[in-house]
Amino acid sequence: EVQLEESGGGLVQAGGSLKLSCAASGFAFENYVIMWFRQAPGKAREGVSCISGSDSVTHYSDSAKGRFTISSDRAKSTVHLQMNSLKPEDSATYYCAATEKGFYYCERGLAYGMDYWGKGTLVTVSA
Repeated sequence: EVQLEESGGGLVQAGGSLKLSCAASGFAFENYVIMWFRQAPGKAREGVSCISGSDSVTHYSDSAKGRFTISSDRAKSTVHLQMNSLKPEDSATYYCAATEKGFYYCERGLAYGMDYWGKGTLVTVSA
């Protein structure tokens, strides 16, 4: 059974940090690109960052560059998203997703290209 399980969300003050984790199982991690999306109430799902399961090549959205860092632990099939200097506008449910189709969908933030999804973890940044 394929599973993507997010953890690490919570409430933090503006300027603070959170580290999200995505534990993957049930598929060949090294063959997939793992991506973080986020969705705030009333807004479209937005691509945040992604990493290749094979060689750890990464990509960031403009909103994430310089503040967020994605990393992977291939031995544990886990991807982390370190989020620093958080802003209230970062508040959203953060979803982990996986695609076998490479970086095309990641670079364009296209959710429909994902093969698997987690259930999400809520991040709330207070002003």
